[in-house]
Amino acid sequence: MRDKKTADKKTNDLTPREIVAELDKYIVGQKKAKRAVAVALRNRIRRLKLDPEIREDIAPKNILMIGPTGVGKTEIARRLAKLAGSPFIKVEATKYTEVGYVGRDVESMIRDLMAAGIQMVKQEMQENVTSEAEKRAEEALLDLLTGKKPREPKKASPSPMVRPIGAFPLNSGSGGSSFMGAAIQVGISSKQSQDTAEESDEGEGEAAEIANGAAQDTGKSGFAVDSTREKFRFMLREGKLEERTVEITVNQNPQFPSFEMMGGGMEELETSLSGLAGLFGSNRKKKVVSVKRAREILIAEESEKLIDRDRVSDDARQRVEEMGIVFIDEIDKIAVKGDRGGGPDVSREGVQRDILPIVEGATVNTKWGPVNTDHILFIAAGAFNISKPSDLIPELQGRFPLRVELESLGKEEFLRILTEPKNALTNQYKDLLATEGVEIEFLEEAVERLAVLAAEVNSRLENIGARRLHTIMEALLEELSFEAPDMAPAKIPITESYVNERLADLVTDQDLGRYIL
Repeated sequence: MRDKKTADKKTNDLTPREIVAELDKYIVGQKKAKRAVAVALRNRIRRLKLDPEIREDIAPKNILMIGPTGVGKTEIARRLAKLAGSPFIKVEATKYTEVGYVGRDVESMIRDLMAAGIQMVKQEMQENVTSEAEKRAEEALLDLLTGKKPREPKKASPSPMVRPIGAFPLNSGSGGSSFMGAAIQVGISSKQSQDTAEESDEGEGEAAEIANGAAQDTGKSGFAVDSTREKFRFMLREGKLEERTVEITVNQNPQFPSFEMMGGGMEELETSLSGLAGLFGSNRKKKVVSVKRAREILIAEESEKLIDRDRVSDDARQRVEEMGIVFIDEIDKIAVKGDRGGGPDVSREGVQRDILPIVEGATVNTKWGPVNTDHILFIAAGAFNISKPSDLIPELQGRFPLRVELESLGKEEFLRILTEPKNALTNQYKDLLATEGVEIEFLEEAVERLAVLAAEVNSRLENIGARRLHTIMEALLEELSFEAPDMAPAKIPITESYVNERLADLVTDQDLGRYIL
């Protein structure tokens, strides 16, 4: 908990220059884009320090990133959100349609952002109660192993029986119209109660048998119940009972089929179905699992019980509204060219009109409560190689006042990408093959040759930016990756001649598309 507070304090103290330095650890180049997002993040931190009256009037300055694919647009936004600890969601503008047509409505992006915020806050709260959850899970495991009655009543109330018993007509009154009604019988059958009692007795017998077997495993006999329990506790902590099987009862949330509806209908339907399921009690099911798996299940259940659900929703909603980031990719695909004739397109202009109020500031209903989008930061991105930013409707253009153009990547940038970042591509392949006992070493001239080839292929074919490095590296190490399990242990240097040999066809053949994307 102390480390988390320290990390939050450090994030709030980061200057724009320090934010850019953090982004430089993972992303090469693109100074303009990094400066823009660093200022946007710093302004959000500054805004939270103001008086509430002034704070409400300061809206975030949304950003439009313009640049070819593979230059780091998405990665900049994702790393920024991770650095700030903000709820983050990446969506594609092309998957939305105008309200009233079949497909996803734009409000669903805010519901997805809220879901991400809920998951983030819940995970943080569960980390704070991990110690207590582990203690409770251990006691529950000891109850199962020693045959003692669990802390929760084992004899759960049987689910109510619902049975139709007939139908009859109903008259509406003076109008004379009628409709059919149905009568149902709700109750608990005697057979259900008897089966529940039998299962309880059978469970107690099995628990006693497990306890006797465990006492024999210790090499001693005649233990008192408490002594047996402490012996089990010792064996559990020593990991000697991990493969022993136990029967546990778990709660299963009711599963409903997935629907895609317009507006907030899906949220209301899901809430109604969840409430209806609650009338019939929780769906409990017995499972026979190993002690190792049972511990994981019990810790998860105990962690869920220890956190305050209402507080999770409140904290998540506040975090989403104040620090949420939505990255809208492929926004250029919904831009309509100026010389395009015809009426409005529901998959282009219609989507722009629906996105507009969300970006301006609106209240979106979610199953965790209404979420206001006034202070959510929106970052839009697109290649704009066919259309132009001016092809967007003027109102939407005005909601993205900051525009940054990302530069295409060349040989020098590819060389830095292969060596400088923490998760450099060469280091990734080193670690992957090291798991097979094969150690590879990239020599300097080999890395430079790879950068030259990537730039050359991008100039001849479609420019897909840094993604070209992935395809070239796969072609370079394809045979080595296939043979690695059979040749380990081994140490193989990757030289310039090795690169030229493995990629000879790529160098000589003009039809590069047959070998590389």
